[in-house]
Amino acid sequence: MDAVSSRTITVEVNGEQYEREVEARRLLIHFIRDDLSLTGSHIGCDTGNCGACSVLIDGVLVKSCMMLAVQADGAKIETVEGLASDGELNGLQQAFSDHHALQCGYCTPGMLMSATALLRENGSPSEEEIRKGIQGNICRCTGYVNIVEAIKAAAQ
Repeated sequence: MDAVSSRTITVEVNGEQYEREVEARRLLIHFIRDDLSLTGSHIGCDTGNCGACSVLIDGVLVKSCMMLAVQADGAKIETVEGLASDGELNGLQQAFSDHHALQCGYCTPGMLMSATALLRENGSPSEEEIRKGIQGNICRCTGYVNIVEAIKAAAQ
């Protein structure tokens, strides 16, 4: 069996620096969850379809199951764990709670990251823009109505 090549990468995740040796073939979602023990981002499909693994890399929304960890070398990564501060939910997280925008919660981390990216780009999106902004995330429980309402509320 051939040895798997590895490389040392340095990333900033939620404001904290990490340096780790990773296999060249390791997906970013597995690096985040298994190597850094940040398990808020979920693994849903491993094909980039469901959005449960969505994170922000240098401010850009990315499905972390579609990116290798070595590709993130030098990047600033934001995961769902980075949204709250001092144990307090941020406005978007609170709006999701207030508007019952989750049921099983599996899609919620990805939805929150997609909504974060949307609201940073457009602080007052229309319902159509919200729906377009979360279209890369699949929720099998809610029917999206309360998710859209929560994002509208957070925008206000």
